[in-house]
Amino acid sequence: MTRLVDQPTSISVWLEAARPRTLPAALTPVVVGSALAWRTGAFDPGAAILCLGFSLLVQIGTNFANDYYDYVKGADTEQRVGPRRAVAAGLVPPDSMRRMMWATFGLAFTLGLALVAWGGWWLLIIGVASIVCGIAYTGGPWPLGYNGLGDLFVFLFFGLVAVSATFYVQTGRVTADVVLAAAAVGLLAVNILVVNNYRDADTDALAGKKTLVVRFGRRFAVRQYTLSIAAALLIPVVLAEWSGYHCPVMLPLLLTPWAVRLARRLGASTESAEQIRLLTSSGKFLAAYGLLLGSGIVLA
Repeated sequence: MTRLVDQPTSISVWLEAARPRTLPAALTPVVVGSALAWRTGAFDPGAAILCLGFSLLVQIGTNFANDYYDYVKGADTEQRVGPRRAVAAGLVPPDSMRRMMWATFGLAFTLGLALVAWGGWWLLIIGVASIVCGIAYTGGPWPLGYNGLGDLFVFLFFGLVAVSATFYVQTGRVTADVVLAAAAVGLLAVNILVVNNYRDADTDALAGKKTLVVRFGRRFAVRQYTLSIAAALLIPVVLAEWSGYHCPVMLPLLLTPWAVRLARRLGASTESAEQIRLLTSSGKFLAAYGLLLGSGIVLA
């Protein structure tokens, strides 16, 4: 499928390229981090909105980079079984996608500069590192996603860093309970990637993209997904029992039946259509978990 380069790209194509299914990974850390700040009496809506904007832009910029670099490296081909990619489908010229990637990351950097007023200049290091790793996920001479480090990248930046930084810019500190909550968010964000890589394992292997699923197999991926979701549900119990948050923080346990169904669906899935639906469900699960955990923290 090809498209004339001089035709304007529709807004709907760019929205599809932004991959809405993945955006809960950017929204949830800010919700949880801000709820934790609220509990200390330090919630700052201005800082929270800036954190939200930065997180969303880094996620979207990473998705644009993935669209561009996977096309350049040959990972997105006609054999791809997942949702279409804008460049590979001929909907967006490669140069246009590359420019949009840089524009998105540039806007994220600008918002990051605004956060300096709350957290100090050292936040620039975190901001720049987030952007660089977003590009290096599929770009550069040693792309993280092609060398089995994509899961670690997501856990660090869309879990530990995103939640802790959101809390820090509002309170000026980071505590052990914040890191624990951030780990839960990171584990569930990684599960979105696990489902994506589970679906694409065959074409990724042909393209030399050595994700953890390619390296260790689909059975390993099911175990990783199940253990991550179980650990995320256990963390509110730890917060309630040992960190003084009390019973309301355990609201995410209401999601346990849904969690069991998701893990079983992944293990039984053989069709790409089901795996695409499971990708959406995993994003919704992360969003629901974040809302319940955030609500429980505020109530506690």
